[in-house]
Amino acid sequence: MDDAPLLQVRGLRKRFGADEVLRGIDLDVARGDRIAILGASGSGKSTLLRCLNFMEMPSAGSVSLAGQVIGTTEAELTRVRQRVGMVFQQFNLFPHMTVLANVMEGLRTVKRLPEAQARTKALAELHRVGLADKAEAWPARLSGGQKQRVAIARALAMEPELLLFDEPTSALDPELVGEVLRVIRSLADEGRTMLLVTHELGFAYHVASRVLFIADGGIHEQGPPEQILKHPTQPRTQAFLARHREFEF
Repeated sequence: MDDAPLLQVRGLRKRFGADEVLRGIDLDVARGDRIAILGASGSGKSTLLRCLNFMEMPSAGSVSLAGQVIGTTEAELTRVRQRVGMVFQQFNLFPHMTVLANVMEGLRTVKRLPEAQARTKALAELHRVGLADKAEAWPARLSGGQKQRVAIARALAMEPELLLFDEPTSALDPELVGEVLRVIRSLADEGRTMLLVTHELGFAYHVASRVLFIADGGIHEQGPPEQILKHPTQPRTQAFLARHREFEF
């Protein structure tokens, strides 16, 4: 059914030894949702994203995509990671490959596209993020913002149903943040479904359809940006937002 959640998470837990990082996450994500995830360091935000595309295997609970439980077998994980794309804080580009080759890699090795078809698709995605002119450049010659836009193009090339962004601007110099956020906003305007871990509160306010505040491995408060960012009801959320606004004029 079209109105069924694209992503449904139930009772998701993740334990590292004695440390339980996620403590029973329940979450529904509809098609076209743009969900900003906020929380202090160590609250479980990045672990949640990594469990959703099974870079970390959950300790308990279930993840369903388009009505089907996913991640139950090792053989299925490659397919899951095509459907659930991820953009990392530190870009994770292959330094020994050109920009174009980085974007083509998954198309060639995972989707098994012919080289000419993979090249056409990769160039189209680089054009989308404004970097077609850097196709033959090496990652070392790019700015941090350009590297992150290449990483976004690489994720888009796999045509995922869901995009996960793990603090995509936190490793960037301040003057480069805007160019990456503009690309992400354009994807939101296209109606793409995305979860974004971020500390960019203004971006979350203007772009997200829903904001989650995570604390102690659980969803502490959630709702529309206007409610959560301007009128939070929970003391933990209020304190977190006050710290992030401490030096605003």
